[in-house]
Amino acid sequence: MITTALTLLLVLIGLSIPVGAALGVLGVVLDHMYSMLPLSRAMGELAWTTNTEFLLVAIPLFILLGELLLRAGFAERMYSALSLWLSWLPGGLMHANIGASALFAATSGSSVATAATVGTVALPQIAKRGYNESLFLGSIAAGGTLGILIPPSINLVIYGVLTNSSVPKLYLAGILPGLLLAALFMLTILLACVYKPAWGGERIQASWSERMKSLVHLVPPMGIFLLVVGSIYAGVATPTEAAALGVLGAMILAATYRRLTLAMVRESLENTMRSSAMIMLIVVGASFLNFVMSATGLTSALTNAITGLGFSPYVMLLLLIVFYLVLGCFMETLSMMITTIPIVAPVMMALGFDPVWLGIIIIVLVEAALITPPVGLNLFVVQSLRTSGSMTPVIIGSIPFVLAMMLLLLLLAIFPSLALWLPNLFAI
Repeated sequence: MITTALTLLLVLIGLSIPVGAALGVLGVVLDHMYSMLPLSRAMGELAWTTNTEFLLVAIPLFILLGELLLRAGFAERMYSALSLWLSWLPGGLMHANIGASALFAATSGSSVATAATVGTVALPQIAKRGYNESLFLGSIAAGGTLGILIPPSINLVIYGVLTNSSVPKLYLAGILPGLLLAALFMLTILLACVYKPAWGGERIQASWSERMKSLVHLVPPMGIFLLVVGSIYAGVATPTEAAALGVLGAMILAATYRRLTLAMVRESLENTMRSSAMIMLIVVGASFLNFVMSATGLTSALTNAITGLGFSPYVMLLLLIVFYLVLGCFMETLSMMITTIPIVAPVMMALGFDPVWLGIIIIVLVEAALITPPVGLNLFVVQSLRTSGSMTPVIIGSIPFVLAMMLLLLLLAIFPSLALWLPNLFAI
């Protein structure tokens, strides 16, 4: 049964069927093959229950928040400000790529939106200032992955729903690892450009007065971050309500800068609807598949097979890392999370791993999947922003940043407090 399910899934994905539809079709096929009852009749109720989950309402709201900030022009101002502060380092504007990604991630919650936003602003600088193309492109793709680790994160919301974990705790747990990963990315750029100074391009010269004046452009994204995350930890809003507050704050900021127009709002809503529909189709398809797998005993069989191996907790952690790294090369990240977490999380928690810490580990592994070929989504996003050339430079440039992610996983395994200190400190 397990072999059949995996084979069918690979075939459906290989046929380029949309992932959400492929998961639903696989559920129907497994239902007809192995179930004594017509489980497909529950699909309508499952779809309704899934789509009316209050916490998942945060997803379209966070997408809309990122769309509004992008179209209001805050990304360009933010990037310009950070370029004045960070470009003196070996690697120049590549550090601004990481810094801007981290800051935009604190308002967006989406890796794709982060990579697209920063990439749109940064790409013209490669030829203009003579940067190494591969490393520069890799820094954009890798920086974009911070969007799902630094709160507010759409993927952390989904993990919380799937494992019944506290989203506020997950948000707190993502802050230090997210900042540490950004620092590791910058260290990777620094070491590469110290080794090969020519890769670092032309430095931007700026006076201290110019830098201080530029700080005003960092206030809007930081204000949105404090509004969203601060309202959660102040106890005045749930994650979903905080996302709505963020959208309201973004619209007020856009109006203040005279960028709030009917056309801009319409474009933001259209893109939000497209992205939300894609995500919810995957969620519904995966929910039905997980229901069929549980009802037919496939989930129990997989869990028993894994636990029956008798491996130690840290050997299982190593196997989990290898599993996600391999799976991430062939599967879209959101569908990978939704289909695997209901099986993987109970096994790892039974071995004594903290669910919040495990969530951060899985999110970092999902981040790696975003920049590993052949289906790394951020690789395609960055490539789509280019006017010419193959994807090879983007892939090559991303490899050092995948290694930085592996270093972060090692640090999290050795020092779990990197993820758990803030949640335990605030005791939410």
